[in-house]
Amino acid sequence: MSRLKSLVRFVAAAEELHFPRAAESLGISLPALYSAIQKLENEIGHPLFTRAGGKTTLTPAGELFLDEARRQIAETPVSSGNTPAPAGGKAKASKGTGRAPVVKGQPKPFKKRQGR
Repeated sequence: MSRLKSLVRFVAAAEELHFPRAAESLGISLPALYSAIQKLENEIGHPLFTRAGGKTTLTPAGELFLDEARRQIAETPVSSGNTPAPAGGKAKASKGTGRAPVVKGQPKPFKKRQGR
């Protein structure tokens, strides 16, 4: 997962302070959100949220990181939705040996007649 996605997920969770609502607003599963937050916490080395008594709050490190995450998201250039399609197309499967290639100046290979 890209760092930008992790930051967006963290900001959504920090603004909601409710993981199920944040996951729903992002259109991702709850375990995916928990995983992204845990990876950020491991990367930073400090917990970002405290979860006690059914209430979620930001830690002091989480509040500092929230400002940093918003700044990094704002500085990231927005990619245009007009990305070119990859070159090439679908490969076709070969069926059997196929025909022999026609070589200029050579007679065409004879097709075997079907027996009765």
